[in-house]
Amino acid sequence: MLKQLGLSENDERVYWSLLTDPDLGVADLATELVLTEGEVRLALEHLGELTLLRSSRDTPGRLRPVSPEYGLRILLAHQEAELEERRREIAASRVSVQQMVEQYSDLRRKNTQLEIEQIAGLDAVQARMEEIIHDAQTDCRSAVPGGPVAQEVLTAARPLDEALFHRGIHQRVLYQEAVRASPHTVEYGRWMIDNGAEVRTFPVLPPRMLIVDSSTALVPSAPDAPALGAVCVRAPGIVSALIALFEQTWQLATPLAEPDAPDSSGGLSPTERALLSMLARGMTDEAAAKRLGVSLRTVRRRMDELMARLNAHSRFEAGLKAGKRGWLE
Repeated sequence: MLKQLGLSENDERVYWSLLTDPDLGVADLATELVLTEGEVRLALEHLGELTLLRSSRDTPGRLRPVSPEYGLRILLAHQEAELEERRREIAASRVSVQQMVEQYSDLRRKNTQLEIEQIAGLDAVQARMEEIIHDAQTDCRSAVPGGPVAQEVLTAARPLDEALFHRGIHQRVLYQEAVRASPHTVEYGRWMIDNGAEVRTFPVLPPRMLIVDSSTALVPSAPDAPALGAVCVRAPGIVSALIALFEQTWQLATPLAEPDAPDSSGGLSPTERALLSMLARGMTDEAAAKRLGVSLRTVRRRMDELMARLNAHSRFEAGLKAGKRGWLE
């Protein structure tokens, strides 16, 4: 009951026993309270520090309990004084925090005057991305190449997306077609759609990008080496070019809520058409797999299926027959 005033359970039990019978000694208290004599002595020592016990004037060497009306009120007054001091410290800290925030805002305003800002390191990129998203006013466009997104990445992204939904920021997201085979990525995409976002898929995406309010873009410094960092771009010409690239892909992409419909070229899916085009240009299976965000095994399986449909005995023959049918871009 008196824990908030600094008394342990043993302290409180010893104190109330002494209030009941001030003449109890250490051995008596230990017996009555089922404690060791060491525990009783620790409690007595602590009660003395809290000024709830004081030396007897009648019996030197004895300790007598201070009345609760006096002793506990003193403790309560000490607690209130500490609380008031803590309030003053918090108020001072609040002022310091506000000053730091203002200084950081000034620094950011100076930095935002740069049209191209190089950001080194994954942690710095994450922090910059959060700042850009926090400053969003109207819309966000994002292209997310690389196939299915890891569950931990989606989990980390959810708070940012929820904040955007809460503020009414319109989101458009491009995933690769390969994510349709990833249940957790599809589930996340549908959750975004349910919250007002638009989500589409396309076999081959432009490099990863985030474009906010048509004025700020974040792109990797090197698409194949994310650890190298990113570039934050505000130069209108570059941002406009990135928007055009995004919009071009967006118009060709398929809404996630719709099935991956075949195109008009012999019933090919967009992914199959893209695969044929890549291999016809001399791209290796490994490079095609990386570009499509799928495994090497998937590329080879799909190519075998296409060769069977074309009744071709080699990839060269398959390329010739696909070209004659108008299957190649």
